[in-house]
Amino acid sequence: MLSKRRYAQAALMVGLLMGLTSGRGVGAQTLTQALDAAWARAPQAVALSARQAEAQAGLDLARGLTPGPASVSLNHLNDRLNQNTGRREWEVELATPLWLPGQKSARESLAEKAAIELDARSASLKLQLAAEVREAWWRVAAARDAAALAHQRLDTAQALEGSVLRRFKTGDLARVDANLVKTERLAAQAEVLDADSGLQQAMQAYRTLTGVDAPVVLPAEPAQTQNMETVHPQLRALQAITEVAQGRLALVDASQRDAPELALRWTNQRSDGMTPYDQALGVKLTIPLSSGARVRQDGAAARAELAQAEAELTLAQTRTQQEVLRAQSELDLAQQQLAMAQERQALTTDNLNLAQRSFELGESDLPTLMRARAASHEAQAWFKRQETAHSLAQSRLLQAQGVLP
Repeated sequence: MLSKRRYAQAALMVGLLMGLTSGRGVGAQTLTQALDAAWARAPQAVALSARQAEAQAGLDLARGLTPGPASVSLNHLNDRLNQNTGRREWEVELATPLWLPGQKSARESLAEKAAIELDARSASLKLQLAAEVREAWWRVAAARDAAALAHQRLDTAQALEGSVLRRFKTGDLARVDANLVKTERLAAQAEVLDADSGLQQAMQAYRTLTGVDAPVVLPAEPAQTQNMETVHPQLRALQAITEVAQGRLALVDASQRDAPELALRWTNQRSDGMTPYDQALGVKLTIPLSSGARVRQDGAAARAELAQAEAELTLAQTRTQQEVLRAQSELDLAQQQLAMAQERQALTTDNLNLAQRSFELGESDLPTLMRARAASHEAQAWFKRQETAHSLAQSRLLQAQGVLP
């Protein structure tokens, strides 16, 4: 069996080989950089930039002097088609809507809450993407370990085959032993093909997600103490949605009727061609009457939206707590399994060393050595799987806690 140093060299060689065959340079070296690379190409990130401009425009509108733009109307009247006595009348009107009492502050508050909700939603979406990046990161790590172990098995199988065949030619070993080592070498070659294919698929999936190649070294995330004052991004987004619903309900309550309209009118008219033009300036105030049915409809819709947002927030709080507890339990289990895998690897390594010396001295047969090799290979593979599973469980706990890489 190869030493730990040779195993590390094999893993590094596999990583370098995949980086060279991809035809692209290694990009993100950490999980944080990988997430940033994936976020830069995520469709939701592109859409959020446009929505930020929309939110800013809504805030500017809410802070305006009037709830809407002013309008200009022009009216002209004459009698050319019938009497044609020179009657002329011109009228120009400049009108603007007015804020209802409390409506301006309610709309401004709603616009500010909408901007905050957009930022919170951005953090929540980035956390969701972080889950995909973390899973892809550790899939690559697991695939690399499998490929490195497969290549290690093939190296040892080829070395054993050469030794056994030399002894077979000298008559020291039987033909069945030669067939046995050839079978092991073929099985190791098949495992290498499967492992390399799995690694290629994992690397391609990672590249599709992030747009860059996975780094040669895939470090684990350090354990972090959860800050109780930090709100989970998904909960913060739902809280912001609830506050937006509250603001929308307040705006409905402040908008019991359409906006009144104030108009400034200027007229210039004459009754016939012999009369000089007479100018006049006036003011017109239009106050729409309240529409009870429409107000009730808008109010009911706003209250339903608020009730749904509050229910989703309550459910999300419970679900988040359960996810943290489950992730912590999985991490504890992974820690125990890693310790057992490490102990099993040490025992099988010791057994393999004993079996190797015994076979070389002629005290044991080849099948015994092959069984020891298989047990050692399986134990080492299990240890590497548990090592990656432990790192993945640590990442999943951070994900459940709402911590970005």
